[in-house]
Amino acid sequence: MTRKGRRLLLISCAIGVLGVAAGLVLFALNDTIVFFRSPSEIAAEHTAPGSRLRLGGLVKDGSVMRQDNAHVRFTVTDGGADMAVYYEGLLPDLFREGQGVIAEGVLLGDGTFRADSVLAKHDEKYMPKEVADALKKQGVWKEGEAAR
Repeated sequence: MTRKGRRLLLISCAIGVLGVAAGLVLFALNDTIVFFRSPSEIAAEHTAPGSRLRLGGLVKDGSVMRQDNAHVRFTVTDGGADMAVYYEGLLPDLFREGQGVIAEGVLLGDGTFRADSVLAKHDEKYMPKEVADALKKQGVWKEGEAAR
């Protein structure tokens, strides 16, 4: 085999090994990747129950129901659709109605969302990019409203 042939074989093997390594990494991360969705996207895409995802939007006014110190039910809306959320745990201090929120958890068979964690926006001007884009798409959230 010539030098050129050996070099070509070495490069081909290296590319193959890198491809297999990348495939294994993606396969291993498949269970840990969590996708962001708005209530409208979940309704439109008919997301399968048991799917792990992040739900983002605004906490609907008048929807927060505290059953006791650790059990809370509330509704997340993007203006186009609403989704009921059940959360067991302590909510962030800045969690309140009308504010941006991201809940990470599992979509249940009855259409509710069981959250494992809830993140609230941390100041008047901050809105996660995905949530802001989804709300802008629905026409609910505008740049000037964040400062109110």
